Amino acid sequence: MSKRRFRKLNGILLLDKGLGVSSNKALQDARFLFQAEKAGHTGSLDPLASGMLPVCFGEATKVSAYLLDSDKRYLTTATLGYVSTTGDAEGEKLNPRPIPEISDALLEAVLAQFRGEISQIPPMYSALKKDGQPLYKLARQGVEVERAARAVTIHSLQMLSRTADTLTLDVVCSKGTYIRTLVEDIGEKLGCGAYVSMLRRESVEPFGASRMYTLEELRALEKYPEALDALLLPLDVALPHLPAITVAEAVIVRLRQGQKVRTDDADAELLRLYSEFGEFIGLCAAINGVIIPRRLLAYSMADDLTAPCAGT
Repeated sequence: MSKRRFRKLNGILLLDKGLGVSSNKALQDARFLFQAEKAGHTGSLDPLASGMLPVCFGEATKVSAYLLDSDKRYLTTATLGYVSTTGDAEGEKLNPRPIPEISDALLEAVLAQFRGEISQIPPMYSALKKDGQPLYKLARQGVEVERAARAVTIHSLQMLSRTADTLTLDVVCSKGTYIRTLVEDIGEKLGCGAYVSMLRRESVEPFGASRMYTLEELRALEKYPEALDALLLPLDVALPHLPAITVAEAVIVRLRQGQKVRTDDADAELLRLYSEFGEFIGLCAAINGVIIPRRLLAYSMADDLTAPCAGT
């Protein structure tokens, strides 16, 4: 069997995931287009959701965990008058109810109840696990288990437009927020039920409204690897909220060797570490006057980051 040649590629791609494809399938398609040896994403989108899926290649996977805690912005359409077994358009529509007359004032009063810190019960159709089993697998077997409520934060919740039976909402929320649950809870407050009929992730912090690329756009550049690579963001753009320190090259060598290095910087649990030449080295802590490596990158910018290697 012929072997595909992968590259030791490092960087972050802001992928615009399309409808009807899983996040893992989109990730693997992007990985093969870039011929990247290693790749991961920073939080799944359901197949029926589209939008921003940050894909981390190579050493960028070492910072991907910090993106999982990021705030996110979604556009969603809630269809009123029904609930769904899955909370979205994929499930069976149940419990039809008449849609009452909903004034703008009433709608605003309901939405106001969901701004700030709220409590959510995660849906059964989710990747959360019970005794090692994903909840969505139990749900497909008709099994429902008790789920503990958890606190999430809705930073912003605004209505963009509405029809007789739909509401289109703009939501900025903390990690762990289930938009399906939010829509269902709003539907219950309105007295008619609701489910998600459209969901798009517009942004993941700290990328804001940064340019995203669809798989179709990437495929158009498949024969031009340099053009593809130009779309990648450097690793440290994912961490602008962390303070930074700069150290000499000799200090970096000592840190990589596991030696203790003294510092005059104030104590901090997490810092961006740079060389004196501006190269991002990784993450460290400063505790009691000592620099402690947390996640150091395995390469130097002077290395050839695109050397091919064999893969299957």
